[in-house]
Amino acid sequence: MTGIRLHAPEPGWAVDADVVVIGSGVAGLTTALRCEAAGLRTVVVTKANLDDGSTRWAQGGIAAALGEGDTPEQHLDDTLVAGAGLCDEPAVRLLVTEGPDAVRRLMATGAAFDRTSDGEISLTREGGHHRRRIAHAGGDATGAEISRALVEAVRARGIRTVEHALVLDLLKDDEGRASGVTLHVMGEGQHDGVGAVRAPAVVLATGGMGQVFSATTNPPVSTGDGVALALRAGAEVSDLEFVQFHPTVLFLGAGAEGQQPLVSEAVRGEGAHLVDADGVRFMLGQHELAELAPRDIVAKAITRRMREQGAEHMYLDARHFGAEMWEQRFPTILAACRAHGIDPVTDPIPVAPAAHYASGGVRTDLRGRTTVPGLYACGEVACTGVHGANRLASNSLLEGLVFAERIAADLAEHGPHREGVARTGAAGAVLTLIAPEARRDIQRIMTRYAGVLRSAASLTAATDALEALRQGAEDDRKAAEPGVDSWETTNLLCVARVLAASALAREETRGCHWREDHPDRDDERWRRHLVVHLTPDRSPVVRTTGTADFPPVTP
Repeated sequence: MTGIRLHAPEPGWAVDADVVVIGSGVAGLTTALRCEAAGLRTVVVTKANLDDGSTRWAQGGIAAALGEGDTPEQHLDDTLVAGAGLCDEPAVRLLVTEGPDAVRRLMATGAAFDRTSDGEISLTREGGHHRRRIAHAGGDATGAEISRALVEAVRARGIRTVEHALVLDLLKDDEGRASGVTLHVMGEGQHDGVGAVRAPAVVLATGGMGQVFSATTNPPVSTGDGVALALRAGAEVSDLEFVQFHPTVLFLGAGAEGQQPLVSEAVRGEGAHLVDADGVRFMLGQHELAELAPRDIVAKAITRRMREQGAEHMYLDARHFGAEMWEQRFPTILAACRAHGIDPVTDPIPVAPAAHYASGGVRTDLRGRTTVPGLYACGEVACTGVHGANRLASNSLLEGLVFAERIAADLAEHGPHREGVARTGAAGAVLTLIAPEARRDIQRIMTRYAGVLRSAASLTAATDALEALRQGAEDDRKAAEPGVDSWETTNLLCVARVLAASALAREETRGCHWREDHPDRDDERWRRHLVVHLTPDRSPVVRTTGTADFPPVTP
């Protein structure tokens, strides 16, 4: 397969580097810092400002066995349970054993976590954890503090950054290895417009794809660009059907679209209760951890009770915290609620599930290598095998941190591969662009037919509707012109089609994938991963692979 590429102008400028990192969250900036420390010329490309990714919005914290009596083995057990039989155990073991020291290195970089009165790191609990192992900062502003520390470190060390740049396609050399990326930059002076960063190692750290749904906790930049780029380049993606819907997102009214305020799981970790309109705690008896059950269980329970009562939302009741605790422990959430006319000190908070996190992504091995040589991935864009069918709360920041360090270590040990002759532009069939106005159509199709509740009928409707959008663009003589909005919309359609195809193929209910027509977990047939690649005609091909075959070994 020669690849597929977006319709875009040829690069008008180029920058050379050893490593180009796409994304500026915890995964991307940690990779950049470690690569620079190893003496590798590193360029960071980010879609907006350096601190505008999903990391900044993380409220709860970062999970690691840092507390007295806690162990990596206990963290591993909780992660495997949450992952519903699809975690890659070696990947999880790596995460939980390397995690504590990785967090300490993050602190040495400048991230300041909340402390107890005796100076120890303050730890809380979240769903699925049997121990208090969530380190947090600023009460409920952990991501903002981590982002601040990493951005300051990147700037202090003089690492080259290109902001307001949308990555387009992967460049390859004559051996088929990654050799850089094309990108479109807005407002960078001499680097304005479409250009290229030529580098023998490309690291995708582009975050998630939550904008494929109408309501999400993800920021507007989360349009699945990294997954779409990887698919066009011939890489494999895995487990894209496992989209985690966060159980407690502030309900802003029927039909609310775009980024929605998150009400962190840490609120439940500190003792808040989920109740229905009658004030009944409906999680009692459904799981041993009640409100602190894994997220898929809580999201399903909320959805069931909403359906039973014909309600648009449930409530999170934390009035017993009192004003002082709200102001000190959860100032960000308190401000968000009050901005929308709700005072959690005196009122229960209306909540409903919304798209939150992609547990699947670009398939990697334990060093972050994808199935395209020279192309790496880490953070939410990647599928390392850590999360399985449902991510354990606060493992995401840790995964980005640990696997970023492993990618940098791999590059430092083996060095970027430089033998092939790099191409100056992306090769492959040119992809017809989708008009920007189709973005809301894609989101509404996915929300209606491939959201929390799924069935063969709904997913078939989704695939048919998405294919109709693609065919419409192919047949329309007024196809969209190249531009940021049309490139993003085209990326969203790509990941939506793969997600829907994967969800249709998995005929069971497991983790955060809920099939009404197949309500039971089926380990005999489906304790396996779904791996997808694109054909030259842009169609997703889904195959299964056993858990023993995951992750792959890449040359």
